[in-house]
Amino acid sequence: MEQLDYNLLFRWFVGLNMDDGVWDATVFSKNRDRMLKSDIAGLFFQAVVEEARVMSLLSDEHFSVDGTLIEAWASQKSFQKKDNGETGTGDGGNVAVDFHGEQRRNETHESKTDPDARLYRKGKGKEAKLCYAGHVVMENRNGLAVAGQITKATGTAERDAALEMLANIADDKRLTVGTDKAYDTHDFVAKTRAMNVTPHVTQNTNGRPSAIDGRTTRHEGYTVSLRCRARIEEIFGWLKTVGGQRKTRYRGGESVGWMFDLSLAAYNLVRMRKLLPEIA
Repeated sequence: MEQLDYNLLFRWFVGLNMDDGVWDATVFSKNRDRMLKSDIAGLFFQAVVEEARVMSLLSDEHFSVDGTLIEAWASQKSFQKKDNGETGTGDGGNVAVDFHGEQRRNETHESKTDPDARLYRKGKGKEAKLCYAGHVVMENRNGLAVAGQITKATGTAERDAALEMLANIADDKRLTVGTDKAYDTHDFVAKTRAMNVTPHVTQNTNGRPSAIDGRTTRHEGYTVSLRCRARIEEIFGWLKTVGGQRKTRYRGGESVGWMFDLSLAAYNLVRMRKLLPEIA
């Protein structure tokens, strides 16, 4: 609100003249709550996707899906027992909690500041963090996001969210979806095929047979899908740096998802500007 009071660029963006009075901060907060409840970010994202479709920038057959972790706005010491919490020592509100050597699980513990966040480890040797899982479906023609979702970070969140988003995209036309090794399970492959979606899953043969075989991998399209799939990392890279999604500044799945949708819309607009330089 201070920026609006003297920054001409901000005034121009929200439609205020130089001598117009700015809103009170409480009015802004109330409007923000209204926007959260009406899912303006999700509607805005879908409108941007539809604009890209009208401009013939989207593929309607070939897609990629992946997920990433978004660190929650909650400290490790806020992750306490669900029943009666943990006692700590310290002065003021910054209470010291000694949790070293204690086994903490999502089933028995939760964050007191953000109950929707989950303690999750990205891989072996990595530290466990309180986080959310962000999921994106990308079309393969120009690398634009066509669907996004925030879920709680669980071992099956990536596959569950992918199936839900693909179900909203799939129609009578056969689609393909490129994924990484995390999606190489018999359940995911069977469910995508049932939706008329061909799973171009990166084979995971680490000590077990892959859920797909030569009937899928022998086709040239399989190799092309896996090559295009890597572009989805560009979306996550932009979201976590420019979009500020490496560590969210909001609490609660609803608010985190709202900002995730808004950031995806912003990424698409930036990408569309580069694809159509004449409108820049």
